[in-house]
Amino acid sequence: MEFAIEVFLIVLPIILVGAISLFVILRLKGKQKRGTLGKKDTTAAQSLLDSLIPLGMVSGTALGLVLSMFFPFSLGTGITFGAGLGLLGGYFAYEYSSKNGEYSYKR
Repeated sequence: MEFAIEVFLIVLPIILVGAISLFVILRLKGKQKRGTLGKKDTTAAQSLLDSLIPLGMVSGTALGLVLSMFFPFSLGTGITFGAGLGLLGGYFAYEYSSKNGEYSYKR
């Protein structure tokens, strides 16, 4: 029984982050098919908008790394959950910035 619990605790972060990744990818794929991806007027604003998801993943990974030093969970779990939650946070920041932007426009 202990072996099954250990395997479950090892696989759980991968399953949860995989579900988050599928959610984000499928939502962005649907937006691309509809042609409603975020657009900005200037190239600098568009570059920032396109960089929000990777920046969210990097900051989430760093936060997971730091938190795994102070809390009783492994480094791999902290990095995995950090990257997944950073991906989700970056996606929501992308959605917010593409809808409510100073330089955004609607087609």
